[in-house]
Amino acid sequence: MAKCGSSPHGDIANLIASDGGTSPGRQATRIARFGQAMQQRRGLIQLVQWLVVGVYAFLLVVPAMLPLPDYQAHILTNLTVFAEFVFWGLWWPFVLISMVLMGRVWCGLFCPEGTLTEAASRIGLGRPIPGWMRWGGWPFVAFLGTTLYGQLASVYQYPLGALVVLGGSTVAAIIVGLIYGKGTRVWCRQLCPVNGVFNLLARLSPTHFRTDQARWNAHNQAVRQGNAVRMHAPDCAPLIPLKQLDSAGDCHVCGRCSGYKDAMQLEWRAPGVELVEPPQPVRFTHYSVLVFGLLGIAIGAFSWSASPWFVTLKQQLAFWLIDHDLMWPLTTTLPTWILTNYPEHNDVFNLLDGSLITLWIVVGGGLLGALTSLPLLLGNWLMGGKATLSRLWHLSLSLIPLGGLGVFLGLSATTMTLLRGDGINLTWANDLRATLLALACLWGLRLAWRITGEQRNGEQRNGGLLAGNAARLIGTASVALACLPALGVWYLMFWGW
Repeated sequence: MAKCGSSPHGDIANLIASDGGTSPGRQATRIARFGQAMQQRRGLIQLVQWLVVGVYAFLLVVPAMLPLPDYQAHILTNLTVFAEFVFWGLWWPFVLISMVLMGRVWCGLFCPEGTLTEAASRIGLGRPIPGWMRWGGWPFVAFLGTTLYGQLASVYQYPLGALVVLGGSTVAAIIVGLIYGKGTRVWCRQLCPVNGVFNLLARLSPTHFRTDQARWNAHNQAVRQGNAVRMHAPDCAPLIPLKQLDSAGDCHVCGRCSGYKDAMQLEWRAPGVELVEPPQPVRFTHYSVLVFGLLGIAIGAFSWSASPWFVTLKQQLAFWLIDHDLMWPLTTTLPTWILTNYPEHNDVFNLLDGSLITLWIVVGGGLLGALTSLPLLLGNWLMGGKATLSRLWHLSLSLIPLGGLGVFLGLSATTMTLLRGDGINLTWANDLRATLLALACLWGLRLAWRITGEQRNGEQRNGGLLAGNAARLIGTASVALACLPALGVWYLMFWGW
């Protein structure tokens, strides 16, 4: 068995092609060899990572220093529009897709923030992670703060907004790396604004790195008996206890641990199986990011600019302020990097705009989250047995496909807008959206059926859930009802307003 860091034999393509079988066992061997190739090609991966950092920095900084494009600018003729398309039309939507297809491979192989925070950590102070940083609420708070600030600064439309939001996050990642950990990614594990979202979506992935406990123990026994050589532990940047690695949620799929103790390898699995049988208990932080984040805050952020209700509310409040001689909310503006302020483009947010956007996203997102929670709470109670919160958190995981797709649809709206501006016909877009929403809901219902079946198997032996399939039907129906608030808003955005 080759030690971690041993010299590679042949390139990645040869390693993959060397196993041409198609049976499930052979396929597992093939993907395991790909994982091993990742471990052996660390130099190539690091080169790619720093190339991504260079492209990222160029597209983030340079457009912010250029004059704003006019309305005739196109993707391939203007650097600012091109950067907007890359960041919000391609990068973020398809990073989300990659999480579902391959787990957090973006985090481990390409993410510029991860690369920079790890590099900073290697030369930094190496302090231990403080207790406040381990607080479980950071994934939701960071997601909420970034979403709100991005909307107020018009991050999707203007390069300065993108520079402040993305660049600010990158600077924070570097600072955390310089202070905490040693050659690790403390920022990614504890404070990254999208860590909670990626954690959820990666659980749908059909691939994951997993530790075989029997092989791990056998290797340790062989080392004690002098029949095997002790191996140096691989550098796990996201600080995962490798012996217990059985979840794709936190793993960055970097490949460094592949082959360690002959017990860790990249494997196939059934998509979504981790949601049905979670290797660790589902926590409230998962529920909050999913129900109040993806299905609440995110939808509120995508919907306000398209809603005629928002315009009506703003007009009525403006009239009320004028009638009461309160003009300062209508006349006060803030610097561009805080609140959108581009008078040359007739795009200026006053304090009323900023306040209403914030209220729309927070209150509207909270209302959507509450409406989504109600049928789940009712279903959890009607299923019988002990209606524990842990059972509710587990059932809510059925909504991950819809939550992830919603963010993809919201971000891809920018893609569609930019492509239409270049004269590309996208009349099929709404049909595709409807199909994807239907598939996401069906996948969620399938997950709900399997999750409630797993819960029934665990509880009915002790007089828990209702007999037969009654509990499964109730739980699945509650998930179907929980889909309706999000579906209603998407319907209004794409077909109703």
